[in-house]
Amino acid sequence: MWVTSSTSNVKTPTAIALGNFDGIHLGHRQVLKPIIELREEYIPTIVTFTPHPQEFFSGKTRQLLTPLTEKVKRLESLTIKQLVLLPFDRSLASLSPREFVENILLRQLNVKYISVGQDFRFGKGRTGNAQMLQELARSFGVFVHITKLETAVTQGSCLRISSSRIRQCLATGNVRQAKEMLGYPYSLEGMVVKGQQVGRTIGFPTANLQVPSDKLLPRRGVYCVRVILSTEEVINGVINIGSRPTVNGQVPTVEVHLLDWSGNLYGTFLRVHLEKFLRAEQKFPSLDALKQQIMQDCMIARQILEC
Repeated sequence: MWVTSSTSNVKTPTAIALGNFDGIHLGHRQVLKPIIELREEYIPTIVTFTPHPQEFFSGKTRQLLTPLTEKVKRLESLTIKQLVLLPFDRSLASLSPREFVENILLRQLNVKYISVGQDFRFGKGRTGNAQMLQELARSFGVFVHITKLETAVTQGSCLRISSSRIRQCLATGNVRQAKEMLGYPYSLEGMVVKGQQVGRTIGFPTANLQVPSDKLLPRRGVYCVRVILSTEEVINGVINIGSRPTVNGQVPTVEVHLLDWSGNLYGTFLRVHLEKFLRAEQKFPSLDALKQQIMQDCMIARQILEC
């Protein structure tokens, strides 16, 4: 997929979906569907902003459900051909809704079709909405498809699907509800690097996963997981996300133990699907007590994952 932050490099004409699309959840995929269906006529293109407007105005780094590398892979699997990362700065933020449509979408992106969610906002002070975009684009002969907000029936409740709600689920460790809104298991991925190797000394070797610094980590604690190796082999396992208080750890780590598997994983790429939260992070009085708890964690994980 072609990724660019310069509109001069954009391949045109385009059918675009406008938005942030963090997570590429089920609601996002409904917004993307119309432009994918037009791929024989126009280049299906995602247009988003970098940094996120909230990050620009607040000055605070925003952790992401799908950092850029992961987002690109997920968009490619949906046959999106192009991702345009508009640099969000004072100049862009000051454009009125009409100026954004005329200067960016029409002149620079040569847009022929636009798809947005019902809650889409744009232009200076977020004064533009989906209906305004539809009216402005119509005057230039461009059709705007507005997608209604998606809901999901999850754990007995009908909830609106949104990236912020998924973040709330992850903050409480409710990865199953997050999965129902994402349409896939929330995952952590990265290269395996050397850690302190404490697990090896108590009979539970772990792979220390180096995830992107802007990846949103869920609630600290232990989860049962499915680990996808670089060979695409799937292995059941448990993961600990936290600072390892029993051994006086200070920096949060992501450590994966593969059940009933042995081998050298250093330098390999792993993708870890979080299936169920097992327990919160805690400090144990000794390594032996930690070992006993890990044995219990592994037993429970086997029962859950082998069902």
